[in-house]
Amino acid sequence: MLLKVEGMDCAHCVRAVTEAIKAEDPQAEVVVDLNAGTVSATTILPRPRVATLVEEEGYTVAQG
Repeated sequence: MLLKVEGMDCAHCVRAVTEAIKAEDPQAEVVVDLNAGTVSATTILPRPRVATLVEEEGYTVAQG
């Protein structure tokens, strides 16, 4: 799944989002692209849960 995320701009952001997703699905593959403002996740978690995890880290997930 691919999420458009606002507010990510540094290595801390990458780590925070990646760790939040992997905390619930350790097998998840997470790729954060700061330039594009996206999070790509291959995970067993449903999209709404991944979006919530990203938002709980302080970022805004675009709807759609």
